[in-house]
Amino acid sequence: MSLAVRRRPSPNHDGRGGRPVRQLILHYTGMKSGAEAEARLVDPEARVSAHYLLHEDGEIVLLVAEERRAWHAGVSRWRGVDDLNSTSIGIELVNPGHQWGYRPFPEAQMRQLLRLAAAISRRHGIDRADVIGHSDVAPARKTDPGELFDWGLLARHDLALARPARLLADPLWPDSAFALALERFGYDVGDLKAATAAFQRRFRQRDVAGVIDGETRAILFTLQVHEEARLQGAGETT
Repeated sequence: MSLAVRRRPSPNHDGRGGRPVRQLILHYTGMKSGAEAEARLVDPEARVSAHYLLHEDGEIVLLVAEERRAWHAGVSRWRGVDDLNSTSIGIELVNPGHQWGYRPFPEAQMRQLLRLAAAISRRHGIDRADVIGHSDVAPARKTDPGELFDWGLLARHDLALARPARLLADPLWPDSAFALALERFGYDVGDLKAATAAFQRRFRQRDVAGVIDGETRAILFTLQVHEEARLQGAGETT
């Protein structure tokens, strides 16, 4: 079944320079209302956009065609790749964010996100490890979609990495070794506390203070082991 999409073209886009789409980046709008957010995303003076806007009632608005480069990620980095605007699809979810009364994302909005993210991932062959939040790619600047976003729901539909159900032991890394492991996982660790908090917003949402503790180390270590096994298994079948 095709998705119903309302079109409201934004002028804020340019070419990808021949770079393929590799990531799906999720944001919250962080504005008082969906109407205000939509107006900003099509305002040429704002110089921001996304490919899609997803309202709280589930309405999907197409702002920029997927083959074009929308301006949603800003200064960003993931897995050693910079300029993620050129290699990603951006979805803005209407939510007032931490500044204006952050709240859980409604069921109707999340249900539509599942459908939209699945369609985008299929079209572009996006790996579930590259379905990420704005805070993952810009941890020193951004906190969205935040600790109330239901990453577990996406993971249960194989659209994002899941927090491991069972953790391996704390590897007892010193902070320097944790930073290296976190960077290898994908994060920019120039601001280690911010990068740690971003990781926690994904995988330990009840405590996102950015403190490197035993549980956070164990989660990262377990994710590394699971991902290495998954990628090795995928390689063996190709």
